[in-house]
Parts: sequence; C-alpha cells; structure tokens
Amino acid sequence: MFHVNKRSLRFRLLAWLGGVALLVVGLTWLLHGVFLQNLAKDFLGERLKREAEHAVSQLENDQLTIPSSLTSASQSYQVFHHLYVLRLNGEISASRPEWQRQLATLLEETGDALVEVKRGERHLLVYRQHFEWQGTNGVLLIGEDFSQVEKGLATLHWWVGGIAAGLLSVLVALNMLAVNRGLKPLWQLRQQLEELQAGERHRLSLTAPAELDGLVAQLNRFMDDIDLRLQRSRESVANLSHALKTPLAAITQVLRGGRPIDENRRHKVLMRLEDINAQLDAELRRARIAGPHAGRMTHLTRDSQRLMGMFQSLYPQQVFELTQAVNQRDQVPIDTHDYAEMLGIVLDNAGKWATNAIRCHISTSEFSLTLTIDDDGPGVAESDIARLGERGTRLDERRPGYGLGLAILAQLVARYAGHCQFERSPLGGLRVITTLPLTGINT
Repeated sequence: MFHVNKRSLRFRLLAWLGGVALLVVGLTWLLHGVFLQNLAKDFLGERLKREAEHAVSQLENDQLTIPSSLTSASQSYQVFHHLYVLRLNGEISASRPEWQRQLATLLEETGDALVEVKRGERHLLVYRQHFEWQGTNGVLLIGEDFSQVEKGLATLHWWVGGIAAGLLSVLVALNMLAVNRGLKPLWQLRQQLEELQAGERHRLSLTAPAELDGLVAQLNRFMDDIDLRLQRSRESVANLSHALKTPLAAITQVLRGGRPIDENRRHKVLMRLEDINAQLDAELRRARIAGPHAGRMTHLTRDSQRLMGMFQSLYPQQVFELTQAVNQRDQVPIDTHDYAEMLGIVLDNAGKWATNAIRCHISTSEFSLTLTIDDDGPGVAESDIARLGERGTRLDERRPGYGLGLAILAQLVARYAGHCQFERSPLGGLRVITTLPLTGINT
C-alpha cells in the first residue's frame, strides 16, 4: 500500500509545486477561453461595422427611391449576411420577418454600437449603424449568429485544455524528478548519519549544496567536540583512578593487617580519606562548572556571573569581583562548557590561595577575548612561574590538589589556539592572563 508521509519535505515540495503548476495552468486555460471569445467578438464586430458602412455607401451611391432601395437591400444582404434590418423613412425591411420583430427595439436606440442579443439558444452579434440618405434618417442593423462561432471556440478551448492537461502531467513529472534530485544530498546525509550511528563511519563527507555546508560542518564539529569530551573524560577518570588507587590500597592494607590501629596509623588513614574526598570534590566541582548550557556559544556576562556566584558560595570568606570592558561584544564563538571550565579552573585555584580578594576582568576586541584573574594570595616565586601548567606539578602542598587544574587549562587554551600567561599580580598574588582568538576557531 502506497504510504504518503505528509510531514516529509518531498511531499510538501511536490504538493506546493504541483499546486502552483495546477493553479497557473488552470488560470491560463480559463483566461485563454475568455480572451479567445473576446478576440472573436472584436473581430466579428469590426467586420460587421465595415460591412454596415459599405452598405450605407452603396445606398448613397445608387440614388434609388426608398422602396427600390429596400428591395435592393433585401435581395443583396439576404445572401451576404445572416440577417439585416433596415429602417428608412419609417419603412422597415428585414432579411427575415422574425428579425424585424425581435430586433425592433434596437432600431429605437441611439448611437452606433455593437450589441449582443440572446434569444433562446441563439446568440447574435448585431452592429447598429445610423445614417442619412436623401435627407432621410435611417438605421441599419447587420448581425451574425455568434452561437455557431462559440461552438467552434468551445471545441478549440477544450482541445487546448487537453493539451494543457498533458503539459501539466509532464510538468508534475519534471517537478518530481527535480525534487528527487534536489533532495538526494539529504538522503545521502541520512544514510551517512545511520552509518555514523552504526559505527561504520567517523565523519560526514558528502558533496552538499551550499545551504547544507553549515549543517555538515556543525555536525562534524559537534562530533569532534564529543570525541574531545570523551577523551577528556577518560583522562579525568584515569587521573582520578590513579589518584585514588594508592590511598585506597594503603587503607585496605591497614584494615586487613593484624596490627592494632594506633593513633598514628588512624591519623594516616584519616589523611588518606581526606585526600580521596578532596579529589572527588574537585571532580564534582568541575562537573558543576559546566552548567546547563554546555555546547552552546558563550554569553560572557551571563556565564561569568553564574561562575562567580557559584565560587562565591564555595569560598564565602573571599570576595569575587567581576569587571568588563565598556561596549564589548557579549556573545563569543566559544563552547560554554570549555569557557566555564577555563574560567572555573583559574577561579577555583584563586579561591584556594587568595587571602581576601579575587578580581576577574573580561575584555574583547574584534579578534580576541582576554580573561585576567588576580588574587591577593601568597603568589608564586619568579623561578617557579615557568613550571605552572605542568601536569602533576604542585608548588605548594598546603592546599589539597593534584596539580592537574592548570595543566587542563593549558590543554583547553591550546585547543582554541590561545595562550596563557602567568605573572605576579598587583594584588600580591598570582595573575593569570588567558587570551583566546575569536577568528578561525575550530570548536
């Protein structure tokens, strides 16, 4: 059973194109009938006018008496016309007596004109000509039966309708062919998406129309982003597993051993558990940083204020201050999750080490975005600044952590072809300047 999916793009295009074609062809056919009939009326009307003028000129040239002229007209125009009615000096002559009765009212009207007269099944075209002959006013009616012409026109009109119907069928077939060929890239895209879902393909690659270039590029970027997130998630799980493996093994060994747990060993177990809790808290915090808008373009004001508010609640003893340059763009082509993680890593690090204040300044230009975060903590020695961002490097053991945050920041910034700069802050602590280009970003 043939199934029609009314929601399909193919059905909608064919329905619209077919409907428009039917409307155009039907309207053209109707106008053809109207114009054809009007053209025939104009042609016959012009011919009747010329013949009436010719008949009047013959009467004037013959110089006959009225009875003779009527007789002459009756003999001549019965053969030449379908009908005529002539009134001259009160006397009336007609090609047939019935026309004299039916057209008598037209003799009383003024003005020369083409008149349509319908009597039953007959449709007459009659031209009325007023004239003056030997000082006498006369009226001549010359007419033709238009119903016979209409039958011929109707036959021609229906023939044209049949040809138009054939052309409409050809047009519908061509529309179907054009729509099928035009939608072929969409079917290829659908097939490649199915192959992608089945694991038979890793990226989309098809010669698509210009309108689909953006869609294909966005889908490929989306899959690249998913792969990067998966890779980062695996790295995060591996880091977490590696960080937890040693303390868990040590705690398990203590609990399985037969030695009594004295105060010193209890303190060591407690420290191990605190390390595990700190690592889990760091990973959960990273998940919280992502927020509900992951994968979208970044709105600097909204997303930055959300992060500042979250870290203010995590570090209530600190004061987080956000400033932005005047008249700068608010929406930038950076993934919200990545932006939140980059800014969140620095804010989290500043919140751990700051004494009282953390300041974040955001500025954009036509080509770049710059994030500047300052804190009033103890800072980093000049000799150690170059080591910041190295994976697993911790320059101070007084705060919980595993030296991964700034390394992850460096990876994220490198992905956007940006760079990080570490220097001493005017507040006394550390200043982190992150610069990201806004042109040619491959997110």
